[in-house]
Amino acid sequence: MDNYRFILSGGGTGGHIYPAIAIANELKSRYPDAEFLFVGAKDRMEMEKVPQAGFKIEGLWITGIQRKLTFKNLLFPIKLMSSLIKANAIVKKFKPDVVIGTGGFASGPLLKRASALGIPCVLQEQNSYAGVTNKLLAKKAKKICVAYDGMEQFFPKEKIVKTGNPVRSDLAEMKADRAEALSFFGLTAAKPIVVVLGGSLGARRINQLIEKELAYFETLGIQVIWQCGKLYYQDYKKYQSTTVKVYDFLNRMEFTYAAADIVISRAGAGSVSELCIVGKPVMYIPSPNVAEDHQTKNAKALVDKQAAVLIKESDLDTEFERQFTALFTDKQKQKIIAENCKKLAMPNATEAIVDEIEKLLK
Repeated sequence: MDNYRFILSGGGTGGHIYPAIAIANELKSRYPDAEFLFVGAKDRMEMEKVPQAGFKIEGLWITGIQRKLTFKNLLFPIKLMSSLIKANAIVKKFKPDVVIGTGGFASGPLLKRASALGIPCVLQEQNSYAGVTNKLLAKKAKKICVAYDGMEQFFPKEKIVKTGNPVRSDLAEMKADRAEALSFFGLTAAKPIVVVLGGSLGARRINQLIEKELAYFETLGIQVIWQCGKLYYQDYKKYQSTTVKVYDFLNRMEFTYAAADIVISRAGAGSVSELCIVGKPVMYIPSPNVAEDHQTKNAKALVDKQAAVLIKESDLDTEFERQFTALFTDKQKQKIIAENCKKLAMPNATEAIVDEIEKLLK
């Protein structure tokens, strides 16, 4: 039998959505006749991204609790009750064999109702510091797939399976030729290349830093591939030159990684997992504006294994040039970081997660 039914829920950010889509695609390749339904939060990016990936989605009226007292917080109990009622109806109507949650607000009500109805649930936690939703759901989940060591501080030890994070299926096979990559970007092999990744929307503080440091990069003879994000592209495209290439979004990541000598990046779980597979020297600048400061914790987990350099946003003005110069001029350090990164990579994460899901199929 392969006409199984799966509900996947996760969203709010790309970090929750893309793993869910990767898991669905792997399940679909094993069970072509299976049926899939995604459940997300209304008005969040999953409502657009999931249909683009070819899957149906239903939205719940749910948001997180704000950290300060706001009108939205007063609505939270009403939204939660509404979402639990709708989630209950969705689960009863769709009758899934397994429900998979990848984190984010919507997965809370959905997995809570599914587990109450006796349907096996699998959680996938991307970060080294578990999210609130997954921590609340852990008791009822059958399996919890994680990407970092030490997750028993958040979850029951016997349920944890270390699988790694799903990454783009083409990433492990990325074997782009450097010469081809240089030609794609219009850069030269004679000078080193720094790639700057601030996420698809961009990172204001990283963009401000790069703008300020362009002259410094020039004195070091460095070429820059700068993904500033679509929110900021109009502000920074004026810096486009023979040695600085500015993009709102980078579609050809195989060329981006092939061209890179050093990468400067945010430390979202997906980015960290990808960069480990690619095995490049990375300098992480975590976003301080995320729940439980999990990006800093993701980056620290690598720094502890000599697999990255970490600079906090608050230290950029005083520390960036010193730390960057230390990394840029020390080829041995670059080599060690790249090698240690590779050792932590888990390129078969999606398959490993789906193996765990298969064990729960009746």
